[in-house]
Order: sequence, then C-alpha cells, then structure tokens
Amino acid sequence: MKKVLLVNSNAETAPYPVPPLGLCLVAGRVSRDYDVRVHDGGGGLSELLASFGPDYVGLGVRNIDDVVMAAPTYYVDEIAEAFVRPIRSYGRAPLILGGAGFSVFPAELMTRLGADYGIVGEGEEAFATLLAALDSCEDPLAIPGVVDGEGLTAARASEPEAGRLALPESRIDAFVDYAPYRGRGSYPVQAKRGCAHHCVYCTYPRIEGKSYRLRDPGEVVDEIEAIRKRLGDVSVEIVDSTFNDPAGHAEAICTEIARRGLRVRLRTMGVNPAGVTDELVSLMRRAGFAQVDCTPDSGSPRVLAALRKNFDRARLERAATILAAHEMPTMWFFILGGPGETRDTIRETFDFVDRFVQPGDMAHLTTGVRVYPGTALAARALDEGIIAPGRSLLRPTFYVSPTLGREALETAVAEEVASRPNSVPAAETTPDPGMIREALQLRAELGLDEPMFRSLLRVRRKRLTAR
Repeated sequence: MKKVLLVNSNAETAPYPVPPLGLCLVAGRVSRDYDVRVHDGGGGLSELLASFGPDYVGLGVRNIDDVVMAAPTYYVDEIAEAFVRPIRSYGRAPLILGGAGFSVFPAELMTRLGADYGIVGEGEEAFATLLAALDSCEDPLAIPGVVDGEGLTAARASEPEAGRLALPESRIDAFVDYAPYRGRGSYPVQAKRGCAHHCVYCTYPRIEGKSYRLRDPGEVVDEIEAIRKRLGDVSVEIVDSTFNDPAGHAEAICTEIARRGLRVRLRTMGVNPAGVTDELVSLMRRAGFAQVDCTPDSGSPRVLAALRKNFDRARLERAATILAAHEMPTMWFFILGGPGETRDTIRETFDFVDRFVQPGDMAHLTTGVRVYPGTALAARALDEGIIAPGRSLLRPTFYVSPTLGREALETAVAEEVASRPNSVPAAETTPDPGMIREALQLRAELGLDEPMFRSLLRVRRKRLTAR
C-alpha cells in the first residue's frame, strides 16, 4: 500500500488553536486506499518524512495572513521555510497543495511554493482521484480543480450544484493528537457548504460555491454524538460560514440534538442577523449552544448597503434584541473602513454597540477590509485606484474608504474604543499569557462557567480601570 503524508501548515494559535478539519476530511477519504499520516504543524517534519517515507505529500494552506491591517502577520514565507523546504529536501514525493488559502491564490502559491500539483476547491474526492491518476499514469489535469505549474490560468474547479452534502467522517482525533485543542479550541463540525450571499469582500462563494449543499441534520448530530462518546466533554463548533442559512436547517439540527438529550457544549462561528429568530435562538439554547459569533460588520445603514449585506439596521437591532432576551453570549464582529465609511458611519456602529451589545459581550473590531481577488471589493479598489491593474493581492492588501483614509480611521476607532472596555481592536484580541492566567484564576475563584471571552473581558476591564 502506498503512503500519503498530509501536512497542516497552520501553526497559528491566536485567538485559539484550530484543529485541521479539512485535512482530516481528506485523510479520512484517502485512508480507504492508502496508508495515511497527518503532520499537525510544529517541528519534526524532516524526521517524519525520513521514517514514514511517503509516496505523496499534501500540504494544506489555510491562512495567508492574519487580516490585521495595523501590523499584518504574513504566513507564506514561514510556510515555505518550515514546511516546503523539508518536503523538497526529502525529494521523493510530488508536493500537492490545497486548502482555503490556496483556493483563493492558486497561481501565486504554485509559483511561490514550487509545488507539483494543486487542488482548487474541495479536496476530498479531487485528492483521491488525483492520487489514482498519478498511480496509473493518467492525465491529472483532466480532473476538475487540479492544476500544475503550467496550467494556472485554468485553476478553477467546477461550480458545485445545490443539493445534499455527503462528507467522510472527519475523526480528527484519529489522525492528530487532540490534547492541545482541549483547553481553548473546539472540535469543528461542518453542517453545509456554499454561500448564496453577496458580501463585497467575501471569498466563501468562491471557495465553497454559490449554492447551499446541506448535510442531513441526523448525520450532523450523529457526528456530534460520536465526538462526545470518543472525547468526552469537549466544546463542538459548527464552522459553517453562517449557521442559520438557509432557514430551517439549523433549526432541524438543534431539534435533533435536543430530542436525543445530548449534553454537549456548542458554539458557532457565524449567525446571520437576517435569520435570527426567537424560535431559532430558543432551539439553540435547548440544544446546548453556550456562545455564538454574529458578524454584522457595521451598524451603519449606509455601510451595510455598500457591503451588500442582506439585512438593514432595523433587522440587525431585532437580532440583537432576540439574542439578549435569551441571554445568549455573543461575540460581535465589525469591519470598519469599508466602502462608504465616514466618521459619522463609524459613530453609527458604536451607537449600535452602546445600545445593543450587552456589557458582558465583546465587539471585535477590524480596521480596513482585506482585498481578495475575484471579489466585488477588488473591482472597486481597482476602479478607485487603490490597487494597480495586474497587482498580486497575495501579500496583505487592505481597502480603506477614500473619504476617510487610514490615519483618520485608526484615530477615530482609537477614540471610540478608549471609553468602551468591551470593544476590542483585532490587534488586541490575542490575550497575553498573564491575562489568560488571570482569567483562569478568576474562573476558578468565582466558579464561572461562561465563555472564555467573557472572563477575558473581566480581566480587561480590571486592567483598564487600574490605569
């Protein structure tokens, strides 16, 4: 049996470590026909290459940078040095790239990392088909989404059709040591793929498709139940771009979890304000959701329209009122500086924070909007002269409303944040070790069973008051 080594290049642990879901989905699929190992970041890659002796190496590229305009961290050079260099030194296996970051920048990363092949879009079936083609000396470039260093202009997988989504069981803990993720991470579960919305900056439709493909709610809950049986009391995160789109799917999942009486701690990375209803949040509470992230991006009617959000300020206020009524701990995510942003629209966002974000909840603030190729924002930035024709966007490039400018944006946000302990700029959302220790001590002393971000906000308030 031939051997496959899959390498997770995402070594970032801020604000919390993220288990390699996509890589383990691929591992689960190809383990039917190959001997598969997963290298989960860190050191020891050269030694594993030598001892395992893989016939093929797949490298997952999840993140390009940390999307922080004030002081961006660029990961590609580190990936080249820490992962590609030892793989190339091994030299006995084709290097195959994949992952969300690669799917956005296939041409640039094929060139920069010097890979043999890449997979644009979903990797489970494409990777298995590619390996079979290489085994049998068939043309790998006939496979949708597969590219090499010479066919980059065709680097696009076919658009997935709407319908049912069938996924191999991820079983992350079967391929990597899950212990490092127990403390601050969550076990990721995907309930669907695709996004039908039109936010000007977003890459989800490009990566996952523009139509929803839904997993059967029973299968999603089967996976959550299996995770609980294998790993015990771990937090489980639904990692869909928006958990509550389309209407009815999230409700069905929550209803099934409650019906089975599962005692599980849940969170989700995204709820769309347009779909927040009293019924949904009530069901989420019954199912065991202890935290949600809500991503309105702005509290300004004008900016919401410019970002092409599918809700207005009134609908956003209604969503916030419902979440508060159910005492659902919520992290709110805002992106300031986008199209149409002015000093007045920034005040409108902070007016929303003051009136609708609960004191114990966090408003996470990003300044500047990361520009990605193929998005409406990239076209606008080109028209406004913010980026030049033909310029690569691989290195972090940010859009800031020309009517405001970067300096005025940063000054305005700093002024607003100074009087609001629960409003935290993106550059400050990685807690220092001392803050984490204080938060853990506080949780132990007070017997707190709240989301960690709320404990960290307690420490932050204490520090700001002491200044």
